[in-house]
Amino acid sequence: MMLIIIGVLLVVFWKQHKEKELSKTPLPTSLHEIIVGKRDLLVSQALDKGIQVVIIEGFRSVEEQDALYNKGRTEEGAIVTHAKGGESYHNYGLAIDFALLNNSGTTIWDMEYDGNENGRSDWMEVVDIAKSLGFEWGGDWANFKDYPHLQMDFGLSIAELQKGKRP
Repeated sequence: MMLIIIGVLLVVFWKQHKEKELSKTPLPTSLHEIIVGKRDLLVSQALDKGIQVVIIEGFRSVEEQDALYNKGRTEEGAIVTHAKGGESYHNYGLAIDFALLNNSGTTIWDMEYDGNENGRSDWMEVVDIAKSLGFEWGGDWANFKDYPHLQMDFGLSIAELQKGKRP
């Protein structure tokens, strides 16, 4: 019985030690290398279909996230995010936001635009490519639709990332 108690105590101690070590893991400062590769594939595969994708956001610092969160709350403008600093996959280099370039070279967020004139929304064609590359699309979310947002969580929750786990 004493050995079981010692064993349980050792497991608890080891878990606490691991969590303490994880909490010291620094935040990333750029996009994860896999996201960079998938982003580049997304842009290339869309271009092959006659769609010009513009990546308007990638890695975002906690401070940048907080500033964005303040829009529509303590600062003028519309609310654009529900995530505070440290609560977005952008803060861990695991998300990108995109827009399209129309035929006159203007950046647009028009989800109905069909610049390649194939009868399908260019936006949704990009979303399909992104999903085939393993991205999750913010337009599929139930609570808050974030149509330009693409992310890969690698099976990690925000809480796990905040504790220091990394893909």
